[in-house]
Amino acid sequence: MKRNIALTIAGSDSGGGAGIQADLKTFQELGVYGMSAITAVTAQNTLGVDAVYPMSLEAIEKQIDAVATDIGTNAIKTGMLFDSAIIELVAAKIKQYNWKNVVVDPVMIAKGGASLLQKDAVIALKEHLIPLATVITPNIPEAEVLTGLSIGTIEDRKEAAIMLHSIGAKYVVIKGGHGDGDNLVDLLYDGSDFYMIDSKRLNTKNTHGTGCTFAAAMAASLANGMSVRQSFKAAKDFVYLAIKHNLNIGKGHGPTNHWAYAEEKAAVIQ
Repeated sequence: MKRNIALTIAGSDSGGGAGIQADLKTFQELGVYGMSAITAVTAQNTLGVDAVYPMSLEAIEKQIDAVATDIGTNAIKTGMLFDSAIIELVAAKIKQYNWKNVVVDPVMIAKGGASLLQKDAVIALKEHLIPLATVITPNIPEAEVLTGLSIGTIEDRKEAAIMLHSIGAKYVVIKGGHGDGDNLVDLLYDGSDFYMIDSKRLNTKNTHGTGCTFAAAMAASLANGMSVRQSFKAAKDFVYLAIKHNLNIGKGHGPTNHWAYAEEKAAVIQ
């Protein structure tokens, strides 16, 4: 059976809930063969990030080249890129290999509050990587950093999406998990129209890795030939079920359940 392929360029989470580990689990559950280029190794668990060890530029470049020159990819997802030099390298490689279906998750802060992106890297993200993005998937705090706006209302989110589109992203998703109230709204902007998906807030602290998982689900769906709008819906469904059926692992912000989507589908078929 032929399988579509996706590459994640991101950091490693030793606790397994976010980063490369979450991405590869998501790819696998959505029927996509997953590959990785690790940008940094983190020592972390559900309680927080204890240390971050960035990879050398040479190590990152060699990983990407190894994948590109032999296997290729149908989609890529970028996550934790840590600093401006890594961002510029990744952007250059996307251009070099003319990669399409590029999902950029602008990872900035870990669930426990640790910084995963150097301050000077925000400029590099806006100048070099966002213009190459098929879709960018910030949460509300990340969208605020990228646009300089204070985002409180749906209209604020729309304004932020328009600004991020103007930087060069073809599509913009602003996730609603950091919004107020029990009704969460995820927003997609395609340059002319807005699409929104509502969901009820789930009362759980086990949401570690949701941003990584959402972006990885979009990348996997794009690799499988879905449109951006279809991928947006698929990613929302995948993450919602992963949170709803969480695993209760660890003493802090536990990981989501990457099995839940497939298990739910199997239950419906039965």
